[in-house]
This record gives sequence, C-alpha cells and structure tokens, in this order.
Amino acid sequence: MPTEQPLIDTALVRRLVGQQFPEWSTLPVKPVAFGGWDNRTFHLGDRMTVRLPSAARYAEQVAKEQRWLPILAPQLPLPIPSPLAMGVPDEIYPWPWSVYEWREGETARVERIEDLTEFALTLAAFLDALQRADATGGPLPGPHNFHRGAPLHVYDAETRRALLDLEGRIDVNAATEVWEAALSSTWRMPPVWFHGDVANGNLLVENGRLSAVIDFGTSGIGDPACDLAIAWHLFEGESRKAFRDARPLDNGTWARGRGWTLWKALIVAAGMAGANESGVDRSWRVIDDVLADHREWA
Repeated sequence: MPTEQPLIDTALVRRLVGQQFPEWSTLPVKPVAFGGWDNRTFHLGDRMTVRLPSAARYAEQVAKEQRWLPILAPQLPLPIPSPLAMGVPDEIYPWPWSVYEWREGETARVERIEDLTEFALTLAAFLDALQRADATGGPLPGPHNFHRGAPLHVYDAETRRALLDLEGRIDVNAATEVWEAALSSTWRMPPVWFHGDVANGNLLVENGRLSAVIDFGTSGIGDPACDLAIAWHLFEGESRKAFRDARPLDNGTWARGRGWTLWKALIVAAGMAGANESGVDRSWRVIDDVLADHREWA
C-alpha cells in the first residue's frame, strides 16, 4: 500500500476502471464540475460517476453507502445515489471506491430555486421520511461519520476553543448560552436515520425544485438534530418558518440543531477548519442567525 497521499485524477480513474471493470473501460472519464471535498467525483460516460475518498478518514463510508443506500432508496420520496459497483484498493490507490448512477441536477443555490418555501417543505418531507425509515441494524455514530447523531459533547472542547478565539468578534456570552443549551438536551427516542450533511452542495435542483439528495457519507442512526443545520444555511424568513413547522421535532432537538450549526460555523470563522473566503463569510451570517433564533425560540 502507498504511504503518500495518492494523486486522484482522470488517469487514476481510467486505470482503476479499466483494471477492475473492463466492460466500462472505453467510456470517457472527466471531473464533475463540483467534485466535493471528502471525495473526488468523476463522470464515467454519460450515465455514471466514479467517487473516490480523498483521505483514509472517509474510506469507511464507501461500504456503508454500498450497503444501505439500496435499502433506504425505496423508503424515500426523492432519488438518492444508486451504487452500481464497488472498487477495491490497488498498489497506488489505497481505499475502496464506488461507481454510481449519475444524478441530474445542479447544486442548490437560492437563485436556482423557484420557490424557497416550497423547497423547504419538500426537503422537510424527505427528512421526515428518512427519519421514519427502518433503522434496524443501521450504522451508529462513530469515526465513520465524525460522530454525527451522537451527543454534542464530543465537540465541546473544540467549540470552547473557537469561542475563546472569537472573543470580541462575536457575542461570546450569547453563543455560549446556545452551546450549553444544546449540551443540556438529549435525544431520548430510539435511534433514527439521519443524512448528516444536509448542505447546499448535497441538494440537487432541476427546474427550480429539489430533485435529489446526494452524499450519504456522514449518514447513520441516532439523533437527527444535525440535519437541521440547513435551516440557517439556506433558508430564512418564511422558508425557515415553513421548514421548522413541517418538522415534527421538539424544542430540545431544535436546540441541538442550533448547537450543531453553531459548532461548525464557529470553527470555520475561527480558522480551525479549512474553508474558502465565501464559506467564512457565510459562517459569520450563520452565527448571527443562530443566535437570533435562540433568542426567539429558547
């Protein structure tokens, strides 16, 4: 096995596909427009994609998606990724990888969405269906999904370090109150399915409407509060209210949802997580919105 980080490019993908799936070896390979961070994604012909983990910490997600996505798909009202094959490591690329059906659509941006409130309701219905899906034997929180679905205490030290770093730039007292409210609440129901990364880049839009939900790498069963972060990242005003009203969740779960959202926004704003300039700018806005939401609903 190689000890250095492999270069993930079209040449690598062509070689892996040619060696392991020769029936597809003549199909063209090219990077997708937005290839993601945890994985690198490439078109394989017109109707398939190849998805390769970019680091060892994402490798466990491959087998998880291969096993569970076909089980979840019939229980959900929107398309999700459909695995077609799983590749194996070789002497250059050290992790398993996947071939999927290609899903049409563009990543969700406000300007691409015809009616943001309708979009919010459609997403809420999808997440409710996911939460109702049979969770028997599903993957519990752990390193494979960076502890999504687990109690927030796992990120307590990191969050408090970010709060110290941001002293004087945000209302640290208010942010600490939001964080401690999240820590004081617990999911007391049986574990349920959650996506784990309901973000703009994992929601596809066609003709102005939500058409598919992709990238279940951080999915699992447990507390679904982490799936509420999209309320502050994409929605506002009427669309956020519609999303909240459509989710049958108690105040404690919303408090933990604010906690998950605040943790990520704080570490990005404090420079503790890699992000481009637009991501940092968005984190400042998300922090303000979460604090305002806490004042209104706590």
